[in-house]
Amino acid sequence: MNYLWDNLFKRSKKDDDVRSILRENILFQDLNDRDLRFVESLVHVRRFHAGEPVFRQGEVGVGMYLIAKGRIEIFVSDPNAPGEENRDIFITQLGSSDFFGELALVEENGRRTASAVARDESTLIGFFKPDLTEVLERNPEAGIKICLRLAEVLGRRLKETTEKVSELRRAIKELREPPPVNP
Repeated sequence: MNYLWDNLFKRSKKDDDVRSILRENILFQDLNDRDLRFVESLVHVRRFHAGEPVFRQGEVGVGMYLIAKGRIEIFVSDPNAPGEENRDIFITQLGSSDFFGELALVEENGRRTASAVARDESTLIGFFKPDLTEVLERNPEAGIKICLRLAEVLGRRLKETTEKVSELRRAIKELREPPPVNP
């Protein structure tokens, strides 16, 4: 029998999906179930069509996105590139359970350094600066856990960027130096 009240006390699969995605993300992995439910009540689930921009380079960043479903491509624009077709430089493609845009959680009026575009039909979970502020105000312990993990992620990404810049500098130096002459 299918009574109206059959599912009254059951959590919806959608709620479990959002919560499990949050639970698996490094920023929220230290939270208990109660804290996760609170964060889940704050986040914003949005669907994007293939080719639809999530945000554009230069826009003010307001928060980060977790990918629940789909693929997101990250590009940077080079205004000095010749011709219109060469302006966008592909950086990476992200998939389910990846996240991006987290720097916007800590920057004051920071501008997006890249553009994010849905590669196909995608579902994203937005966690924005006002959401983080609300967690910090209403549940400081959970907010501190999130901020510590956020600092860890930002530190790791800074380290990776520094290593990449060092690699590129070595490569440029090698290109500039003439090869050794064999006698």
